[in-house]
Amino acid sequence: MVIFNDIQDVETWLAPLDYVALWDAAAPYAVFTEDDREHCDGLIAAGTVAQHKILAGLKIMVRVALSERFDLHDRIYDPVDRQYLRRTH
Repeated sequence: MVIFNDIQDVETWLAPLDYVALWDAAAPYAVFTEDDREHCDGLIAAGTVAQHKILAGLKIMVRVALSERFDLHDRIYDPVDRQYLRRTH
């Protein structure tokens, strides 16, 4: 399992995954059931929905589910000049 510190870690982890790899990667987190996969596979096989659209939706669902489960928030970036903001003259 991957350790996520923030939502951006989840997005970075999901970005390179294709349709099949997403199902395998998300399996340990139990975000989806086998019925979910069969449903999505059926939509793609019937030509009802394009695979890339389902993939985009699945990635959003995984991001939301993991963010809620692990109480993840957006990354807070410290500005380079932050150390100077703390100085008093």
